[in-house]
Amino acid sequence: MSDSIAELTAQIQTFVDAREWRKYHNAKDLAVAISAEAGELMQHFVWQQEEQIGKRLEDRREEIASEIADVAILLFEFADNLGLKLGEVMQAKIANNDLRYPVEKSRGNNLKYSEL
Repeated sequence: MSDSIAELTAQIQTFVDAREWRKYHNAKDLAVAISAEAGELMQHFVWQQEEQIGKRLEDRREEIASEIADVAILLFEFADNLGLKLGEVMQAKIANNDLRYPVEKSRGNNLKYSEL
């Protein structure tokens, strides 16, 4: 099984097309769905204290993995529907972040780039 972005995106689009769902998967609805699924992911951690998170990750690993997959699947489809090559836009963003967060200024702190 491959895990390349292009191949996973093709699998997702094949799944959607087989069900004739593309008409429902417009930009607005995909953005909303991504947010909703991210909310479901966050729900696993709401009110959890630092010392509880490790156990939560262990006990609910499969559920959390499923929510992460939901977010990723929708994101891959959304990018493809917009004609974006997700791998390319991610690489561009990483390069931009590398400039915004130089190692010598950002190592060991969580300051925003504008505060470095």
